[in-house]
Amino acid sequence: MSVLDEDASALEIAGAVATRRVSARAVVAAALERIGKRDAELNCFTAVLGDRALGDAERIDRVIAGGGPAGPLAGVPFAVKNLFDVAGVTTLAGSRIYRENPPAARDATAVAALRRAGAVLVGCLNMDEYAFGFTTENTHYGPTRNPHDPTRIAGGSSGGSAAVVAAGLVPLSLGSDTNGSIRVPASLCGVFGLKPTYGRVSRAGVVLFAGSLDHVGPFARSVRDLAVAFDALQGPDPSDPVCAERPAEPCAGTLDGGIAGLRIGIAGDHFAQLAEPAALEAVERAARALGASRRVTFPEAHRARFAAALITSSEGAHAHLDNLKRRAADFDPRTRDRFRAGALIPASHYLHAQRFRAWFQARARDIFRDVDVVLTPTTPFPAPPIGAPTTTLVAGVEVPLRGHLGVFTQPWSFIGLPALSAPIAAPGPLPLGVQLVAAPFREEGLFRVAARLEKDGVVAAPVASARA
Repeated sequence: MSVLDEDASALEIAGAVATRRVSARAVVAAALERIGKRDAELNCFTAVLGDRALGDAERIDRVIAGGGPAGPLAGVPFAVKNLFDVAGVTTLAGSRIYRENPPAARDATAVAALRRAGAVLVGCLNMDEYAFGFTTENTHYGPTRNPHDPTRIAGGSSGGSAAVVAAGLVPLSLGSDTNGSIRVPASLCGVFGLKPTYGRVSRAGVVLFAGSLDHVGPFARSVRDLAVAFDALQGPDPSDPVCAERPAEPCAGTLDGGIAGLRIGIAGDHFAQLAEPAALEAVERAARALGASRRVTFPEAHRARFAAALITSSEGAHAHLDNLKRRAADFDPRTRDRFRAGALIPASHYLHAQRFRAWFQARARDIFRDVDVVLTPTTPFPAPPIGAPTTTLVAGVEVPLRGHLGVFTQPWSFIGLPALSAPIAAPGPLPLGVQLVAAPFREEGLFRVAARLEKDGVVAAPVASARA
């Protein structure tokens, strides 16, 4: 395998670039060529920054030739959801209205962090409008298609971010997660995706959807790549008022430590219902590989899901209220209608949801005194067809497709817990995800468990090849 191939890892690329076995320019040129060949079908990108990326790669090559520091991600191509500011590019957030905004003056903090680590930004990625959705079926820019089967959704709202990694166009990307918008597409596209602890990674320079639930994080095709990207991203940032004043705690160096001492549980009740048998069996397969048998119950998790949706809708509607009044016709109709409904939520309902949030957070804190990592499905089923409004589970229950995709992810972002989706093979041709959840700022445990599963061959993210 060559580091110019689609299945090269970020760390393989960085090692080859740093030792001058290959140039960063050659790596980036190869990525741009892959994008040119496959993106017309997949529709991951809203902007490809080819000339800029090649210029950045050439600067990295000059630094290395002069003996300068290459960075842990030297020459690694990456792309970002188009709600991250990129200097000189208009931040669309999946919308028509934001096309009229001036270009961003500077990179978002997370984008700048990966570039400081040596990674090369190649473009901006498709998403649900204003991050309000789980499917990336964007009215303005078209749907992003699943690389495993282009007739199916990639998930959302970070659909472009998951699909671009799954297809091998780049080894790393950035997305955002409010109710599952990293983890859902990671599961449906068969890649690793991390939603860190709330406040662990800066959101400065990111268009927020619902500020009290928004997170940003990376996608990758290996646990080690994901950990190195997370290490580059984490740390305090005074530009984001919710970013924790907590020093970075690197995780990449802990991956070989195994899982000895970690108490692993399997979430039951809410997390074992309303899912296809394959999704539940995937969790059991991971649990058996880890030697985990303890069952844990999070009380009222179904209410946490609905309270999260209420808070999300209310905060999102408030952020876009002026445009809803003046320019309703310029919204995706589905986004507009959900925001309008959110604008009608009484303040008493919002406050009640926030009080319940504090209660549920306290219950979760109690449970995580006795376990370190909890396993759940990430999504209740594999990627559905594009355009499907509902789906019918094996049990004969018909559920609304878009909302039900977040049934297992919403309770965790509701209370800011770190969660990692690891890709696991399903009985059919489409992947699924196993979700690993931990207490706040305990990402290390997630990475150790994911690394063990990857080492044992239980989870893996092979490139989804182009159709013949």
